[in-house]
Amino acid sequence: MPKSRIRKKDDYTPPPTRTPQAIKLTNRNWVAPVMLAFFLVGLAWIVVFYLSETQLPIETLGNWNIVVGFGFIAAGFGVSTQWK
Repeated sequence: MPKSRIRKKDDYTPPPTRTPQAIKLTNRNWVAPVMLAFFLVGLAWIVVFYLSETQLPIETLGNWNIVVGFGFIAAGFGVSTQWK
């Protein structure tokens, strides 16, 4: 039986070396103050609503003032995702 041809393998050549690239860091000093501001505004909105017996902050919204307060708090959590 005839013997099959032997294939010559190419010599191993390592891939070209990569120079490490500098990681671009953005300045996110604004995240913590904005997040805390949203939390405090939302909390204050709800507290004022309850203490004023639904007369403040916006009387025409009625119980939707609670949703507005929790909206500010939710926005604070949304901003917190940008914190590194």
